[in-house]
Amino acid sequence: MSAVTELLQQVVEGVGSGAVYASLALALVLIHRFTGIVNFAQGELAMISTYVAWQLVASGMPFWLALPVTLAVSFAGGMLVERIVIRPVRNAPELTMVIVTVGLFIFVNAIAGLIWSFTVKDFPQPFPGGGIDLGGVRVDWSSLGIIAVVAVVMGLLYVLFQHTSVGLVMRAVAGNPASARLSGIRVGRVLMLGWGLAATVGAVSGVLVAPVLFLEPNMMGGVLIYAFAAATLGGFDSPVGAVVGGLFVGVAETLAGAYVDVVGADLKVGVPLVIILAVLLVRPQGLFGRAAVERA
Repeated sequence: MSAVTELLQQVVEGVGSGAVYASLALALVLIHRFTGIVNFAQGELAMISTYVAWQLVASGMPFWLALPVTLAVSFAGGMLVERIVIRPVRNAPELTMVIVTVGLFIFVNAIAGLIWSFTVKDFPQPFPGGGIDLGGVRVDWSSLGIIAVVAVVMGLLYVLFQHTSVGLVMRAVAGNPASARLSGIRVGRVLMLGWGLAATVGAVSGVLVAPVLFLEPNMMGGVLIYAFAAATLGGFDSPVGAVVGGLFVGVAETLAGAYVDVVGADLKVGVPLVIILAVLLVRPQGLFGRAAVERA
């Protein structure tokens, strides 16, 4: 395999991983746009949704039937989290919100371990094995499937936000909740809807990554770090930035592991941390984000 072909192979593998990071980063961005909260429990909500999918498949339900059922459960669960956990402290200081989401992280992780134990479980691969060869570069069907699913999610979100009345209302609340409330919009319900959508998108990332990492309560911890890097790079107020950031982080991680001896396979988790630090120092709002402007 030539050097160029090997480089392209690494890029293709990175894009497949980056699509998963983009999906979870998209969930983080949705929550932040609607509430201003950085949800540290987003990965754990995705994890417990993945367990729901696993339970349905284990009971005999076909995967592609279990998936929409899981997404519906995730949507309802996200709305309940907003109503029961987040809304009572919605006007609290930012540090309080951070503590609440970290507490939710610990609680959901413990509940998953209590119900399903911390034993590693196999999760079915929804896509066929094998792949295609493009000029010496092998592209697995699983990578193509992951990219396709994330593209469909992005397309559906675009249609929702840009071409429906519900999306118009959600954008109004995200832009200025106080003005939206004065216009007669029930902001509380819209925020519940936003949390439900974020939980649904996050569930997609969990289901996509579980066949690769195996299913256990701590599986999303590392993925959440990469998703944070993706959202930071793209901008926490930009869904497009989350996807672009996720793909970039995935490719950067793969290339660093393959070509930087110091990094290798063991220190690849340092790549997103370096990206986060560099972005915060150079362009804190991210590549696609808008800098906050305060008037005196």
